[in-house]
Amino acid sequence: MKKDEIAIVDDEPINLMILKKLLSPSFLIRAYKSGAELLDSVKKGIQPDLILMDIIMPGMDGYETLSELRKDPDNQGIPVIYITALDSLIDEEKGFYLGAVDYITKPFRPGIVLARVNAHLELKHARDRLKNQNEWLEAEVKRRMVENQLIQDTTLNVFAELVETRDNDTANHVMRTQNYVRIIAERLQKYERFENHLSAEVIERIVKAAPLHDIGKIGIPDAILLKPGKLNNEEYEVMKNHCKIGGNAIRLAINKTLSGNQAKNKLGEVTALSFLEEAEKIMNYHHERWDGKGYPEELYGDEIPLSARIMALADVFDALTTVRPYKKAWRVDAVVDYILEQKGLQFDPDVVEAFEAEVESFIQVMSQGQPRE
Repeated sequence: MKKDEIAIVDDEPINLMILKKLLSPSFLIRAYKSGAELLDSVKKGIQPDLILMDIIMPGMDGYETLSELRKDPDNQGIPVIYITALDSLIDEEKGFYLGAVDYITKPFRPGIVLARVNAHLELKHARDRLKNQNEWLEAEVKRRMVENQLIQDTTLNVFAELVETRDNDTANHVMRTQNYVRIIAERLQKYERFENHLSAEVIERIVKAAPLHDIGKIGIPDAILLKPGKLNNEEYEVMKNHCKIGGNAIRLAINKTLSGNQAKNKLGEVTALSFLEEAEKIMNYHHERWDGKGYPEELYGDEIPLSARIMALADVFDALTTVRPYKKAWRVDAVVDYILEQKGLQFDPDVVEAFEAEVESFIQVMSQGQPRE
């Protein structure tokens, strides 16, 4: 078993000799004749487990030495016991203020010296164990959070891929719209109206939820979803149900999870599920219109959740700039003109302003590997 290392700092050789003889059977001893020698040794990486240090020394005294030692955070945990003559006038309060843990007096009484050295070493070891345990716990929590995040992201991608597999005329639609949503949200974050509603955490939640916006299409019959042409009125009414199909599925999943977790019976207390609540809003309401003429509930203006208002524009931009079974891809300038014309009608005016400021960013995302006609 490795011995604890004790540094003895004293300008009087007799004191060094006495303490070394007393402590060396149980500890590894390093002797220093000045505070400067100790500090130089510590700077070279020789860090003792405990320091016994005289206060009154020529040049740098014990107070100054301890003050310099404590400037390095790595040395904060080394216990320092001051050595002082029994009749010396010392400032104990100053020593404790600087970080000393105890005093021992000369002439030395072996039993007292050993008892105090052992006591403070035990305390140091206990603090070290606690620190190591806390560091391990923090690392373990971070590791598990990363794992959970990876599983969560992979699960989302699986769902998104399932939707795209059924609706394969919208290749990479999910990826592009997710990027469009991030661009708009980060621009809106700069607006005074939204700065308290779009923190970095909220934006990440919205962006993560965005790929699920059309998951309800899984519940739409193939004859309608894959129809190579424009839908008639009856088919369109069926297609509109994908909003509620997706939203209801997410709500059911959330409720089942919460009902099975008695300790966490409120969604606000379960941060791991908060992005699913955002996904529910997006699924339900990304086809609502600012003027109240959308579906499924004909919500008006700010009644529509912000994340759904952002998704609405991102979704339309991608739909218009890509080839669909029933239409050709529009030119980008025509799409931009259309969206600007729909400011305050189909789209939130602030969302349109954010889009207008970021058109070039949209074009960059759109041009990265997008199939065009």
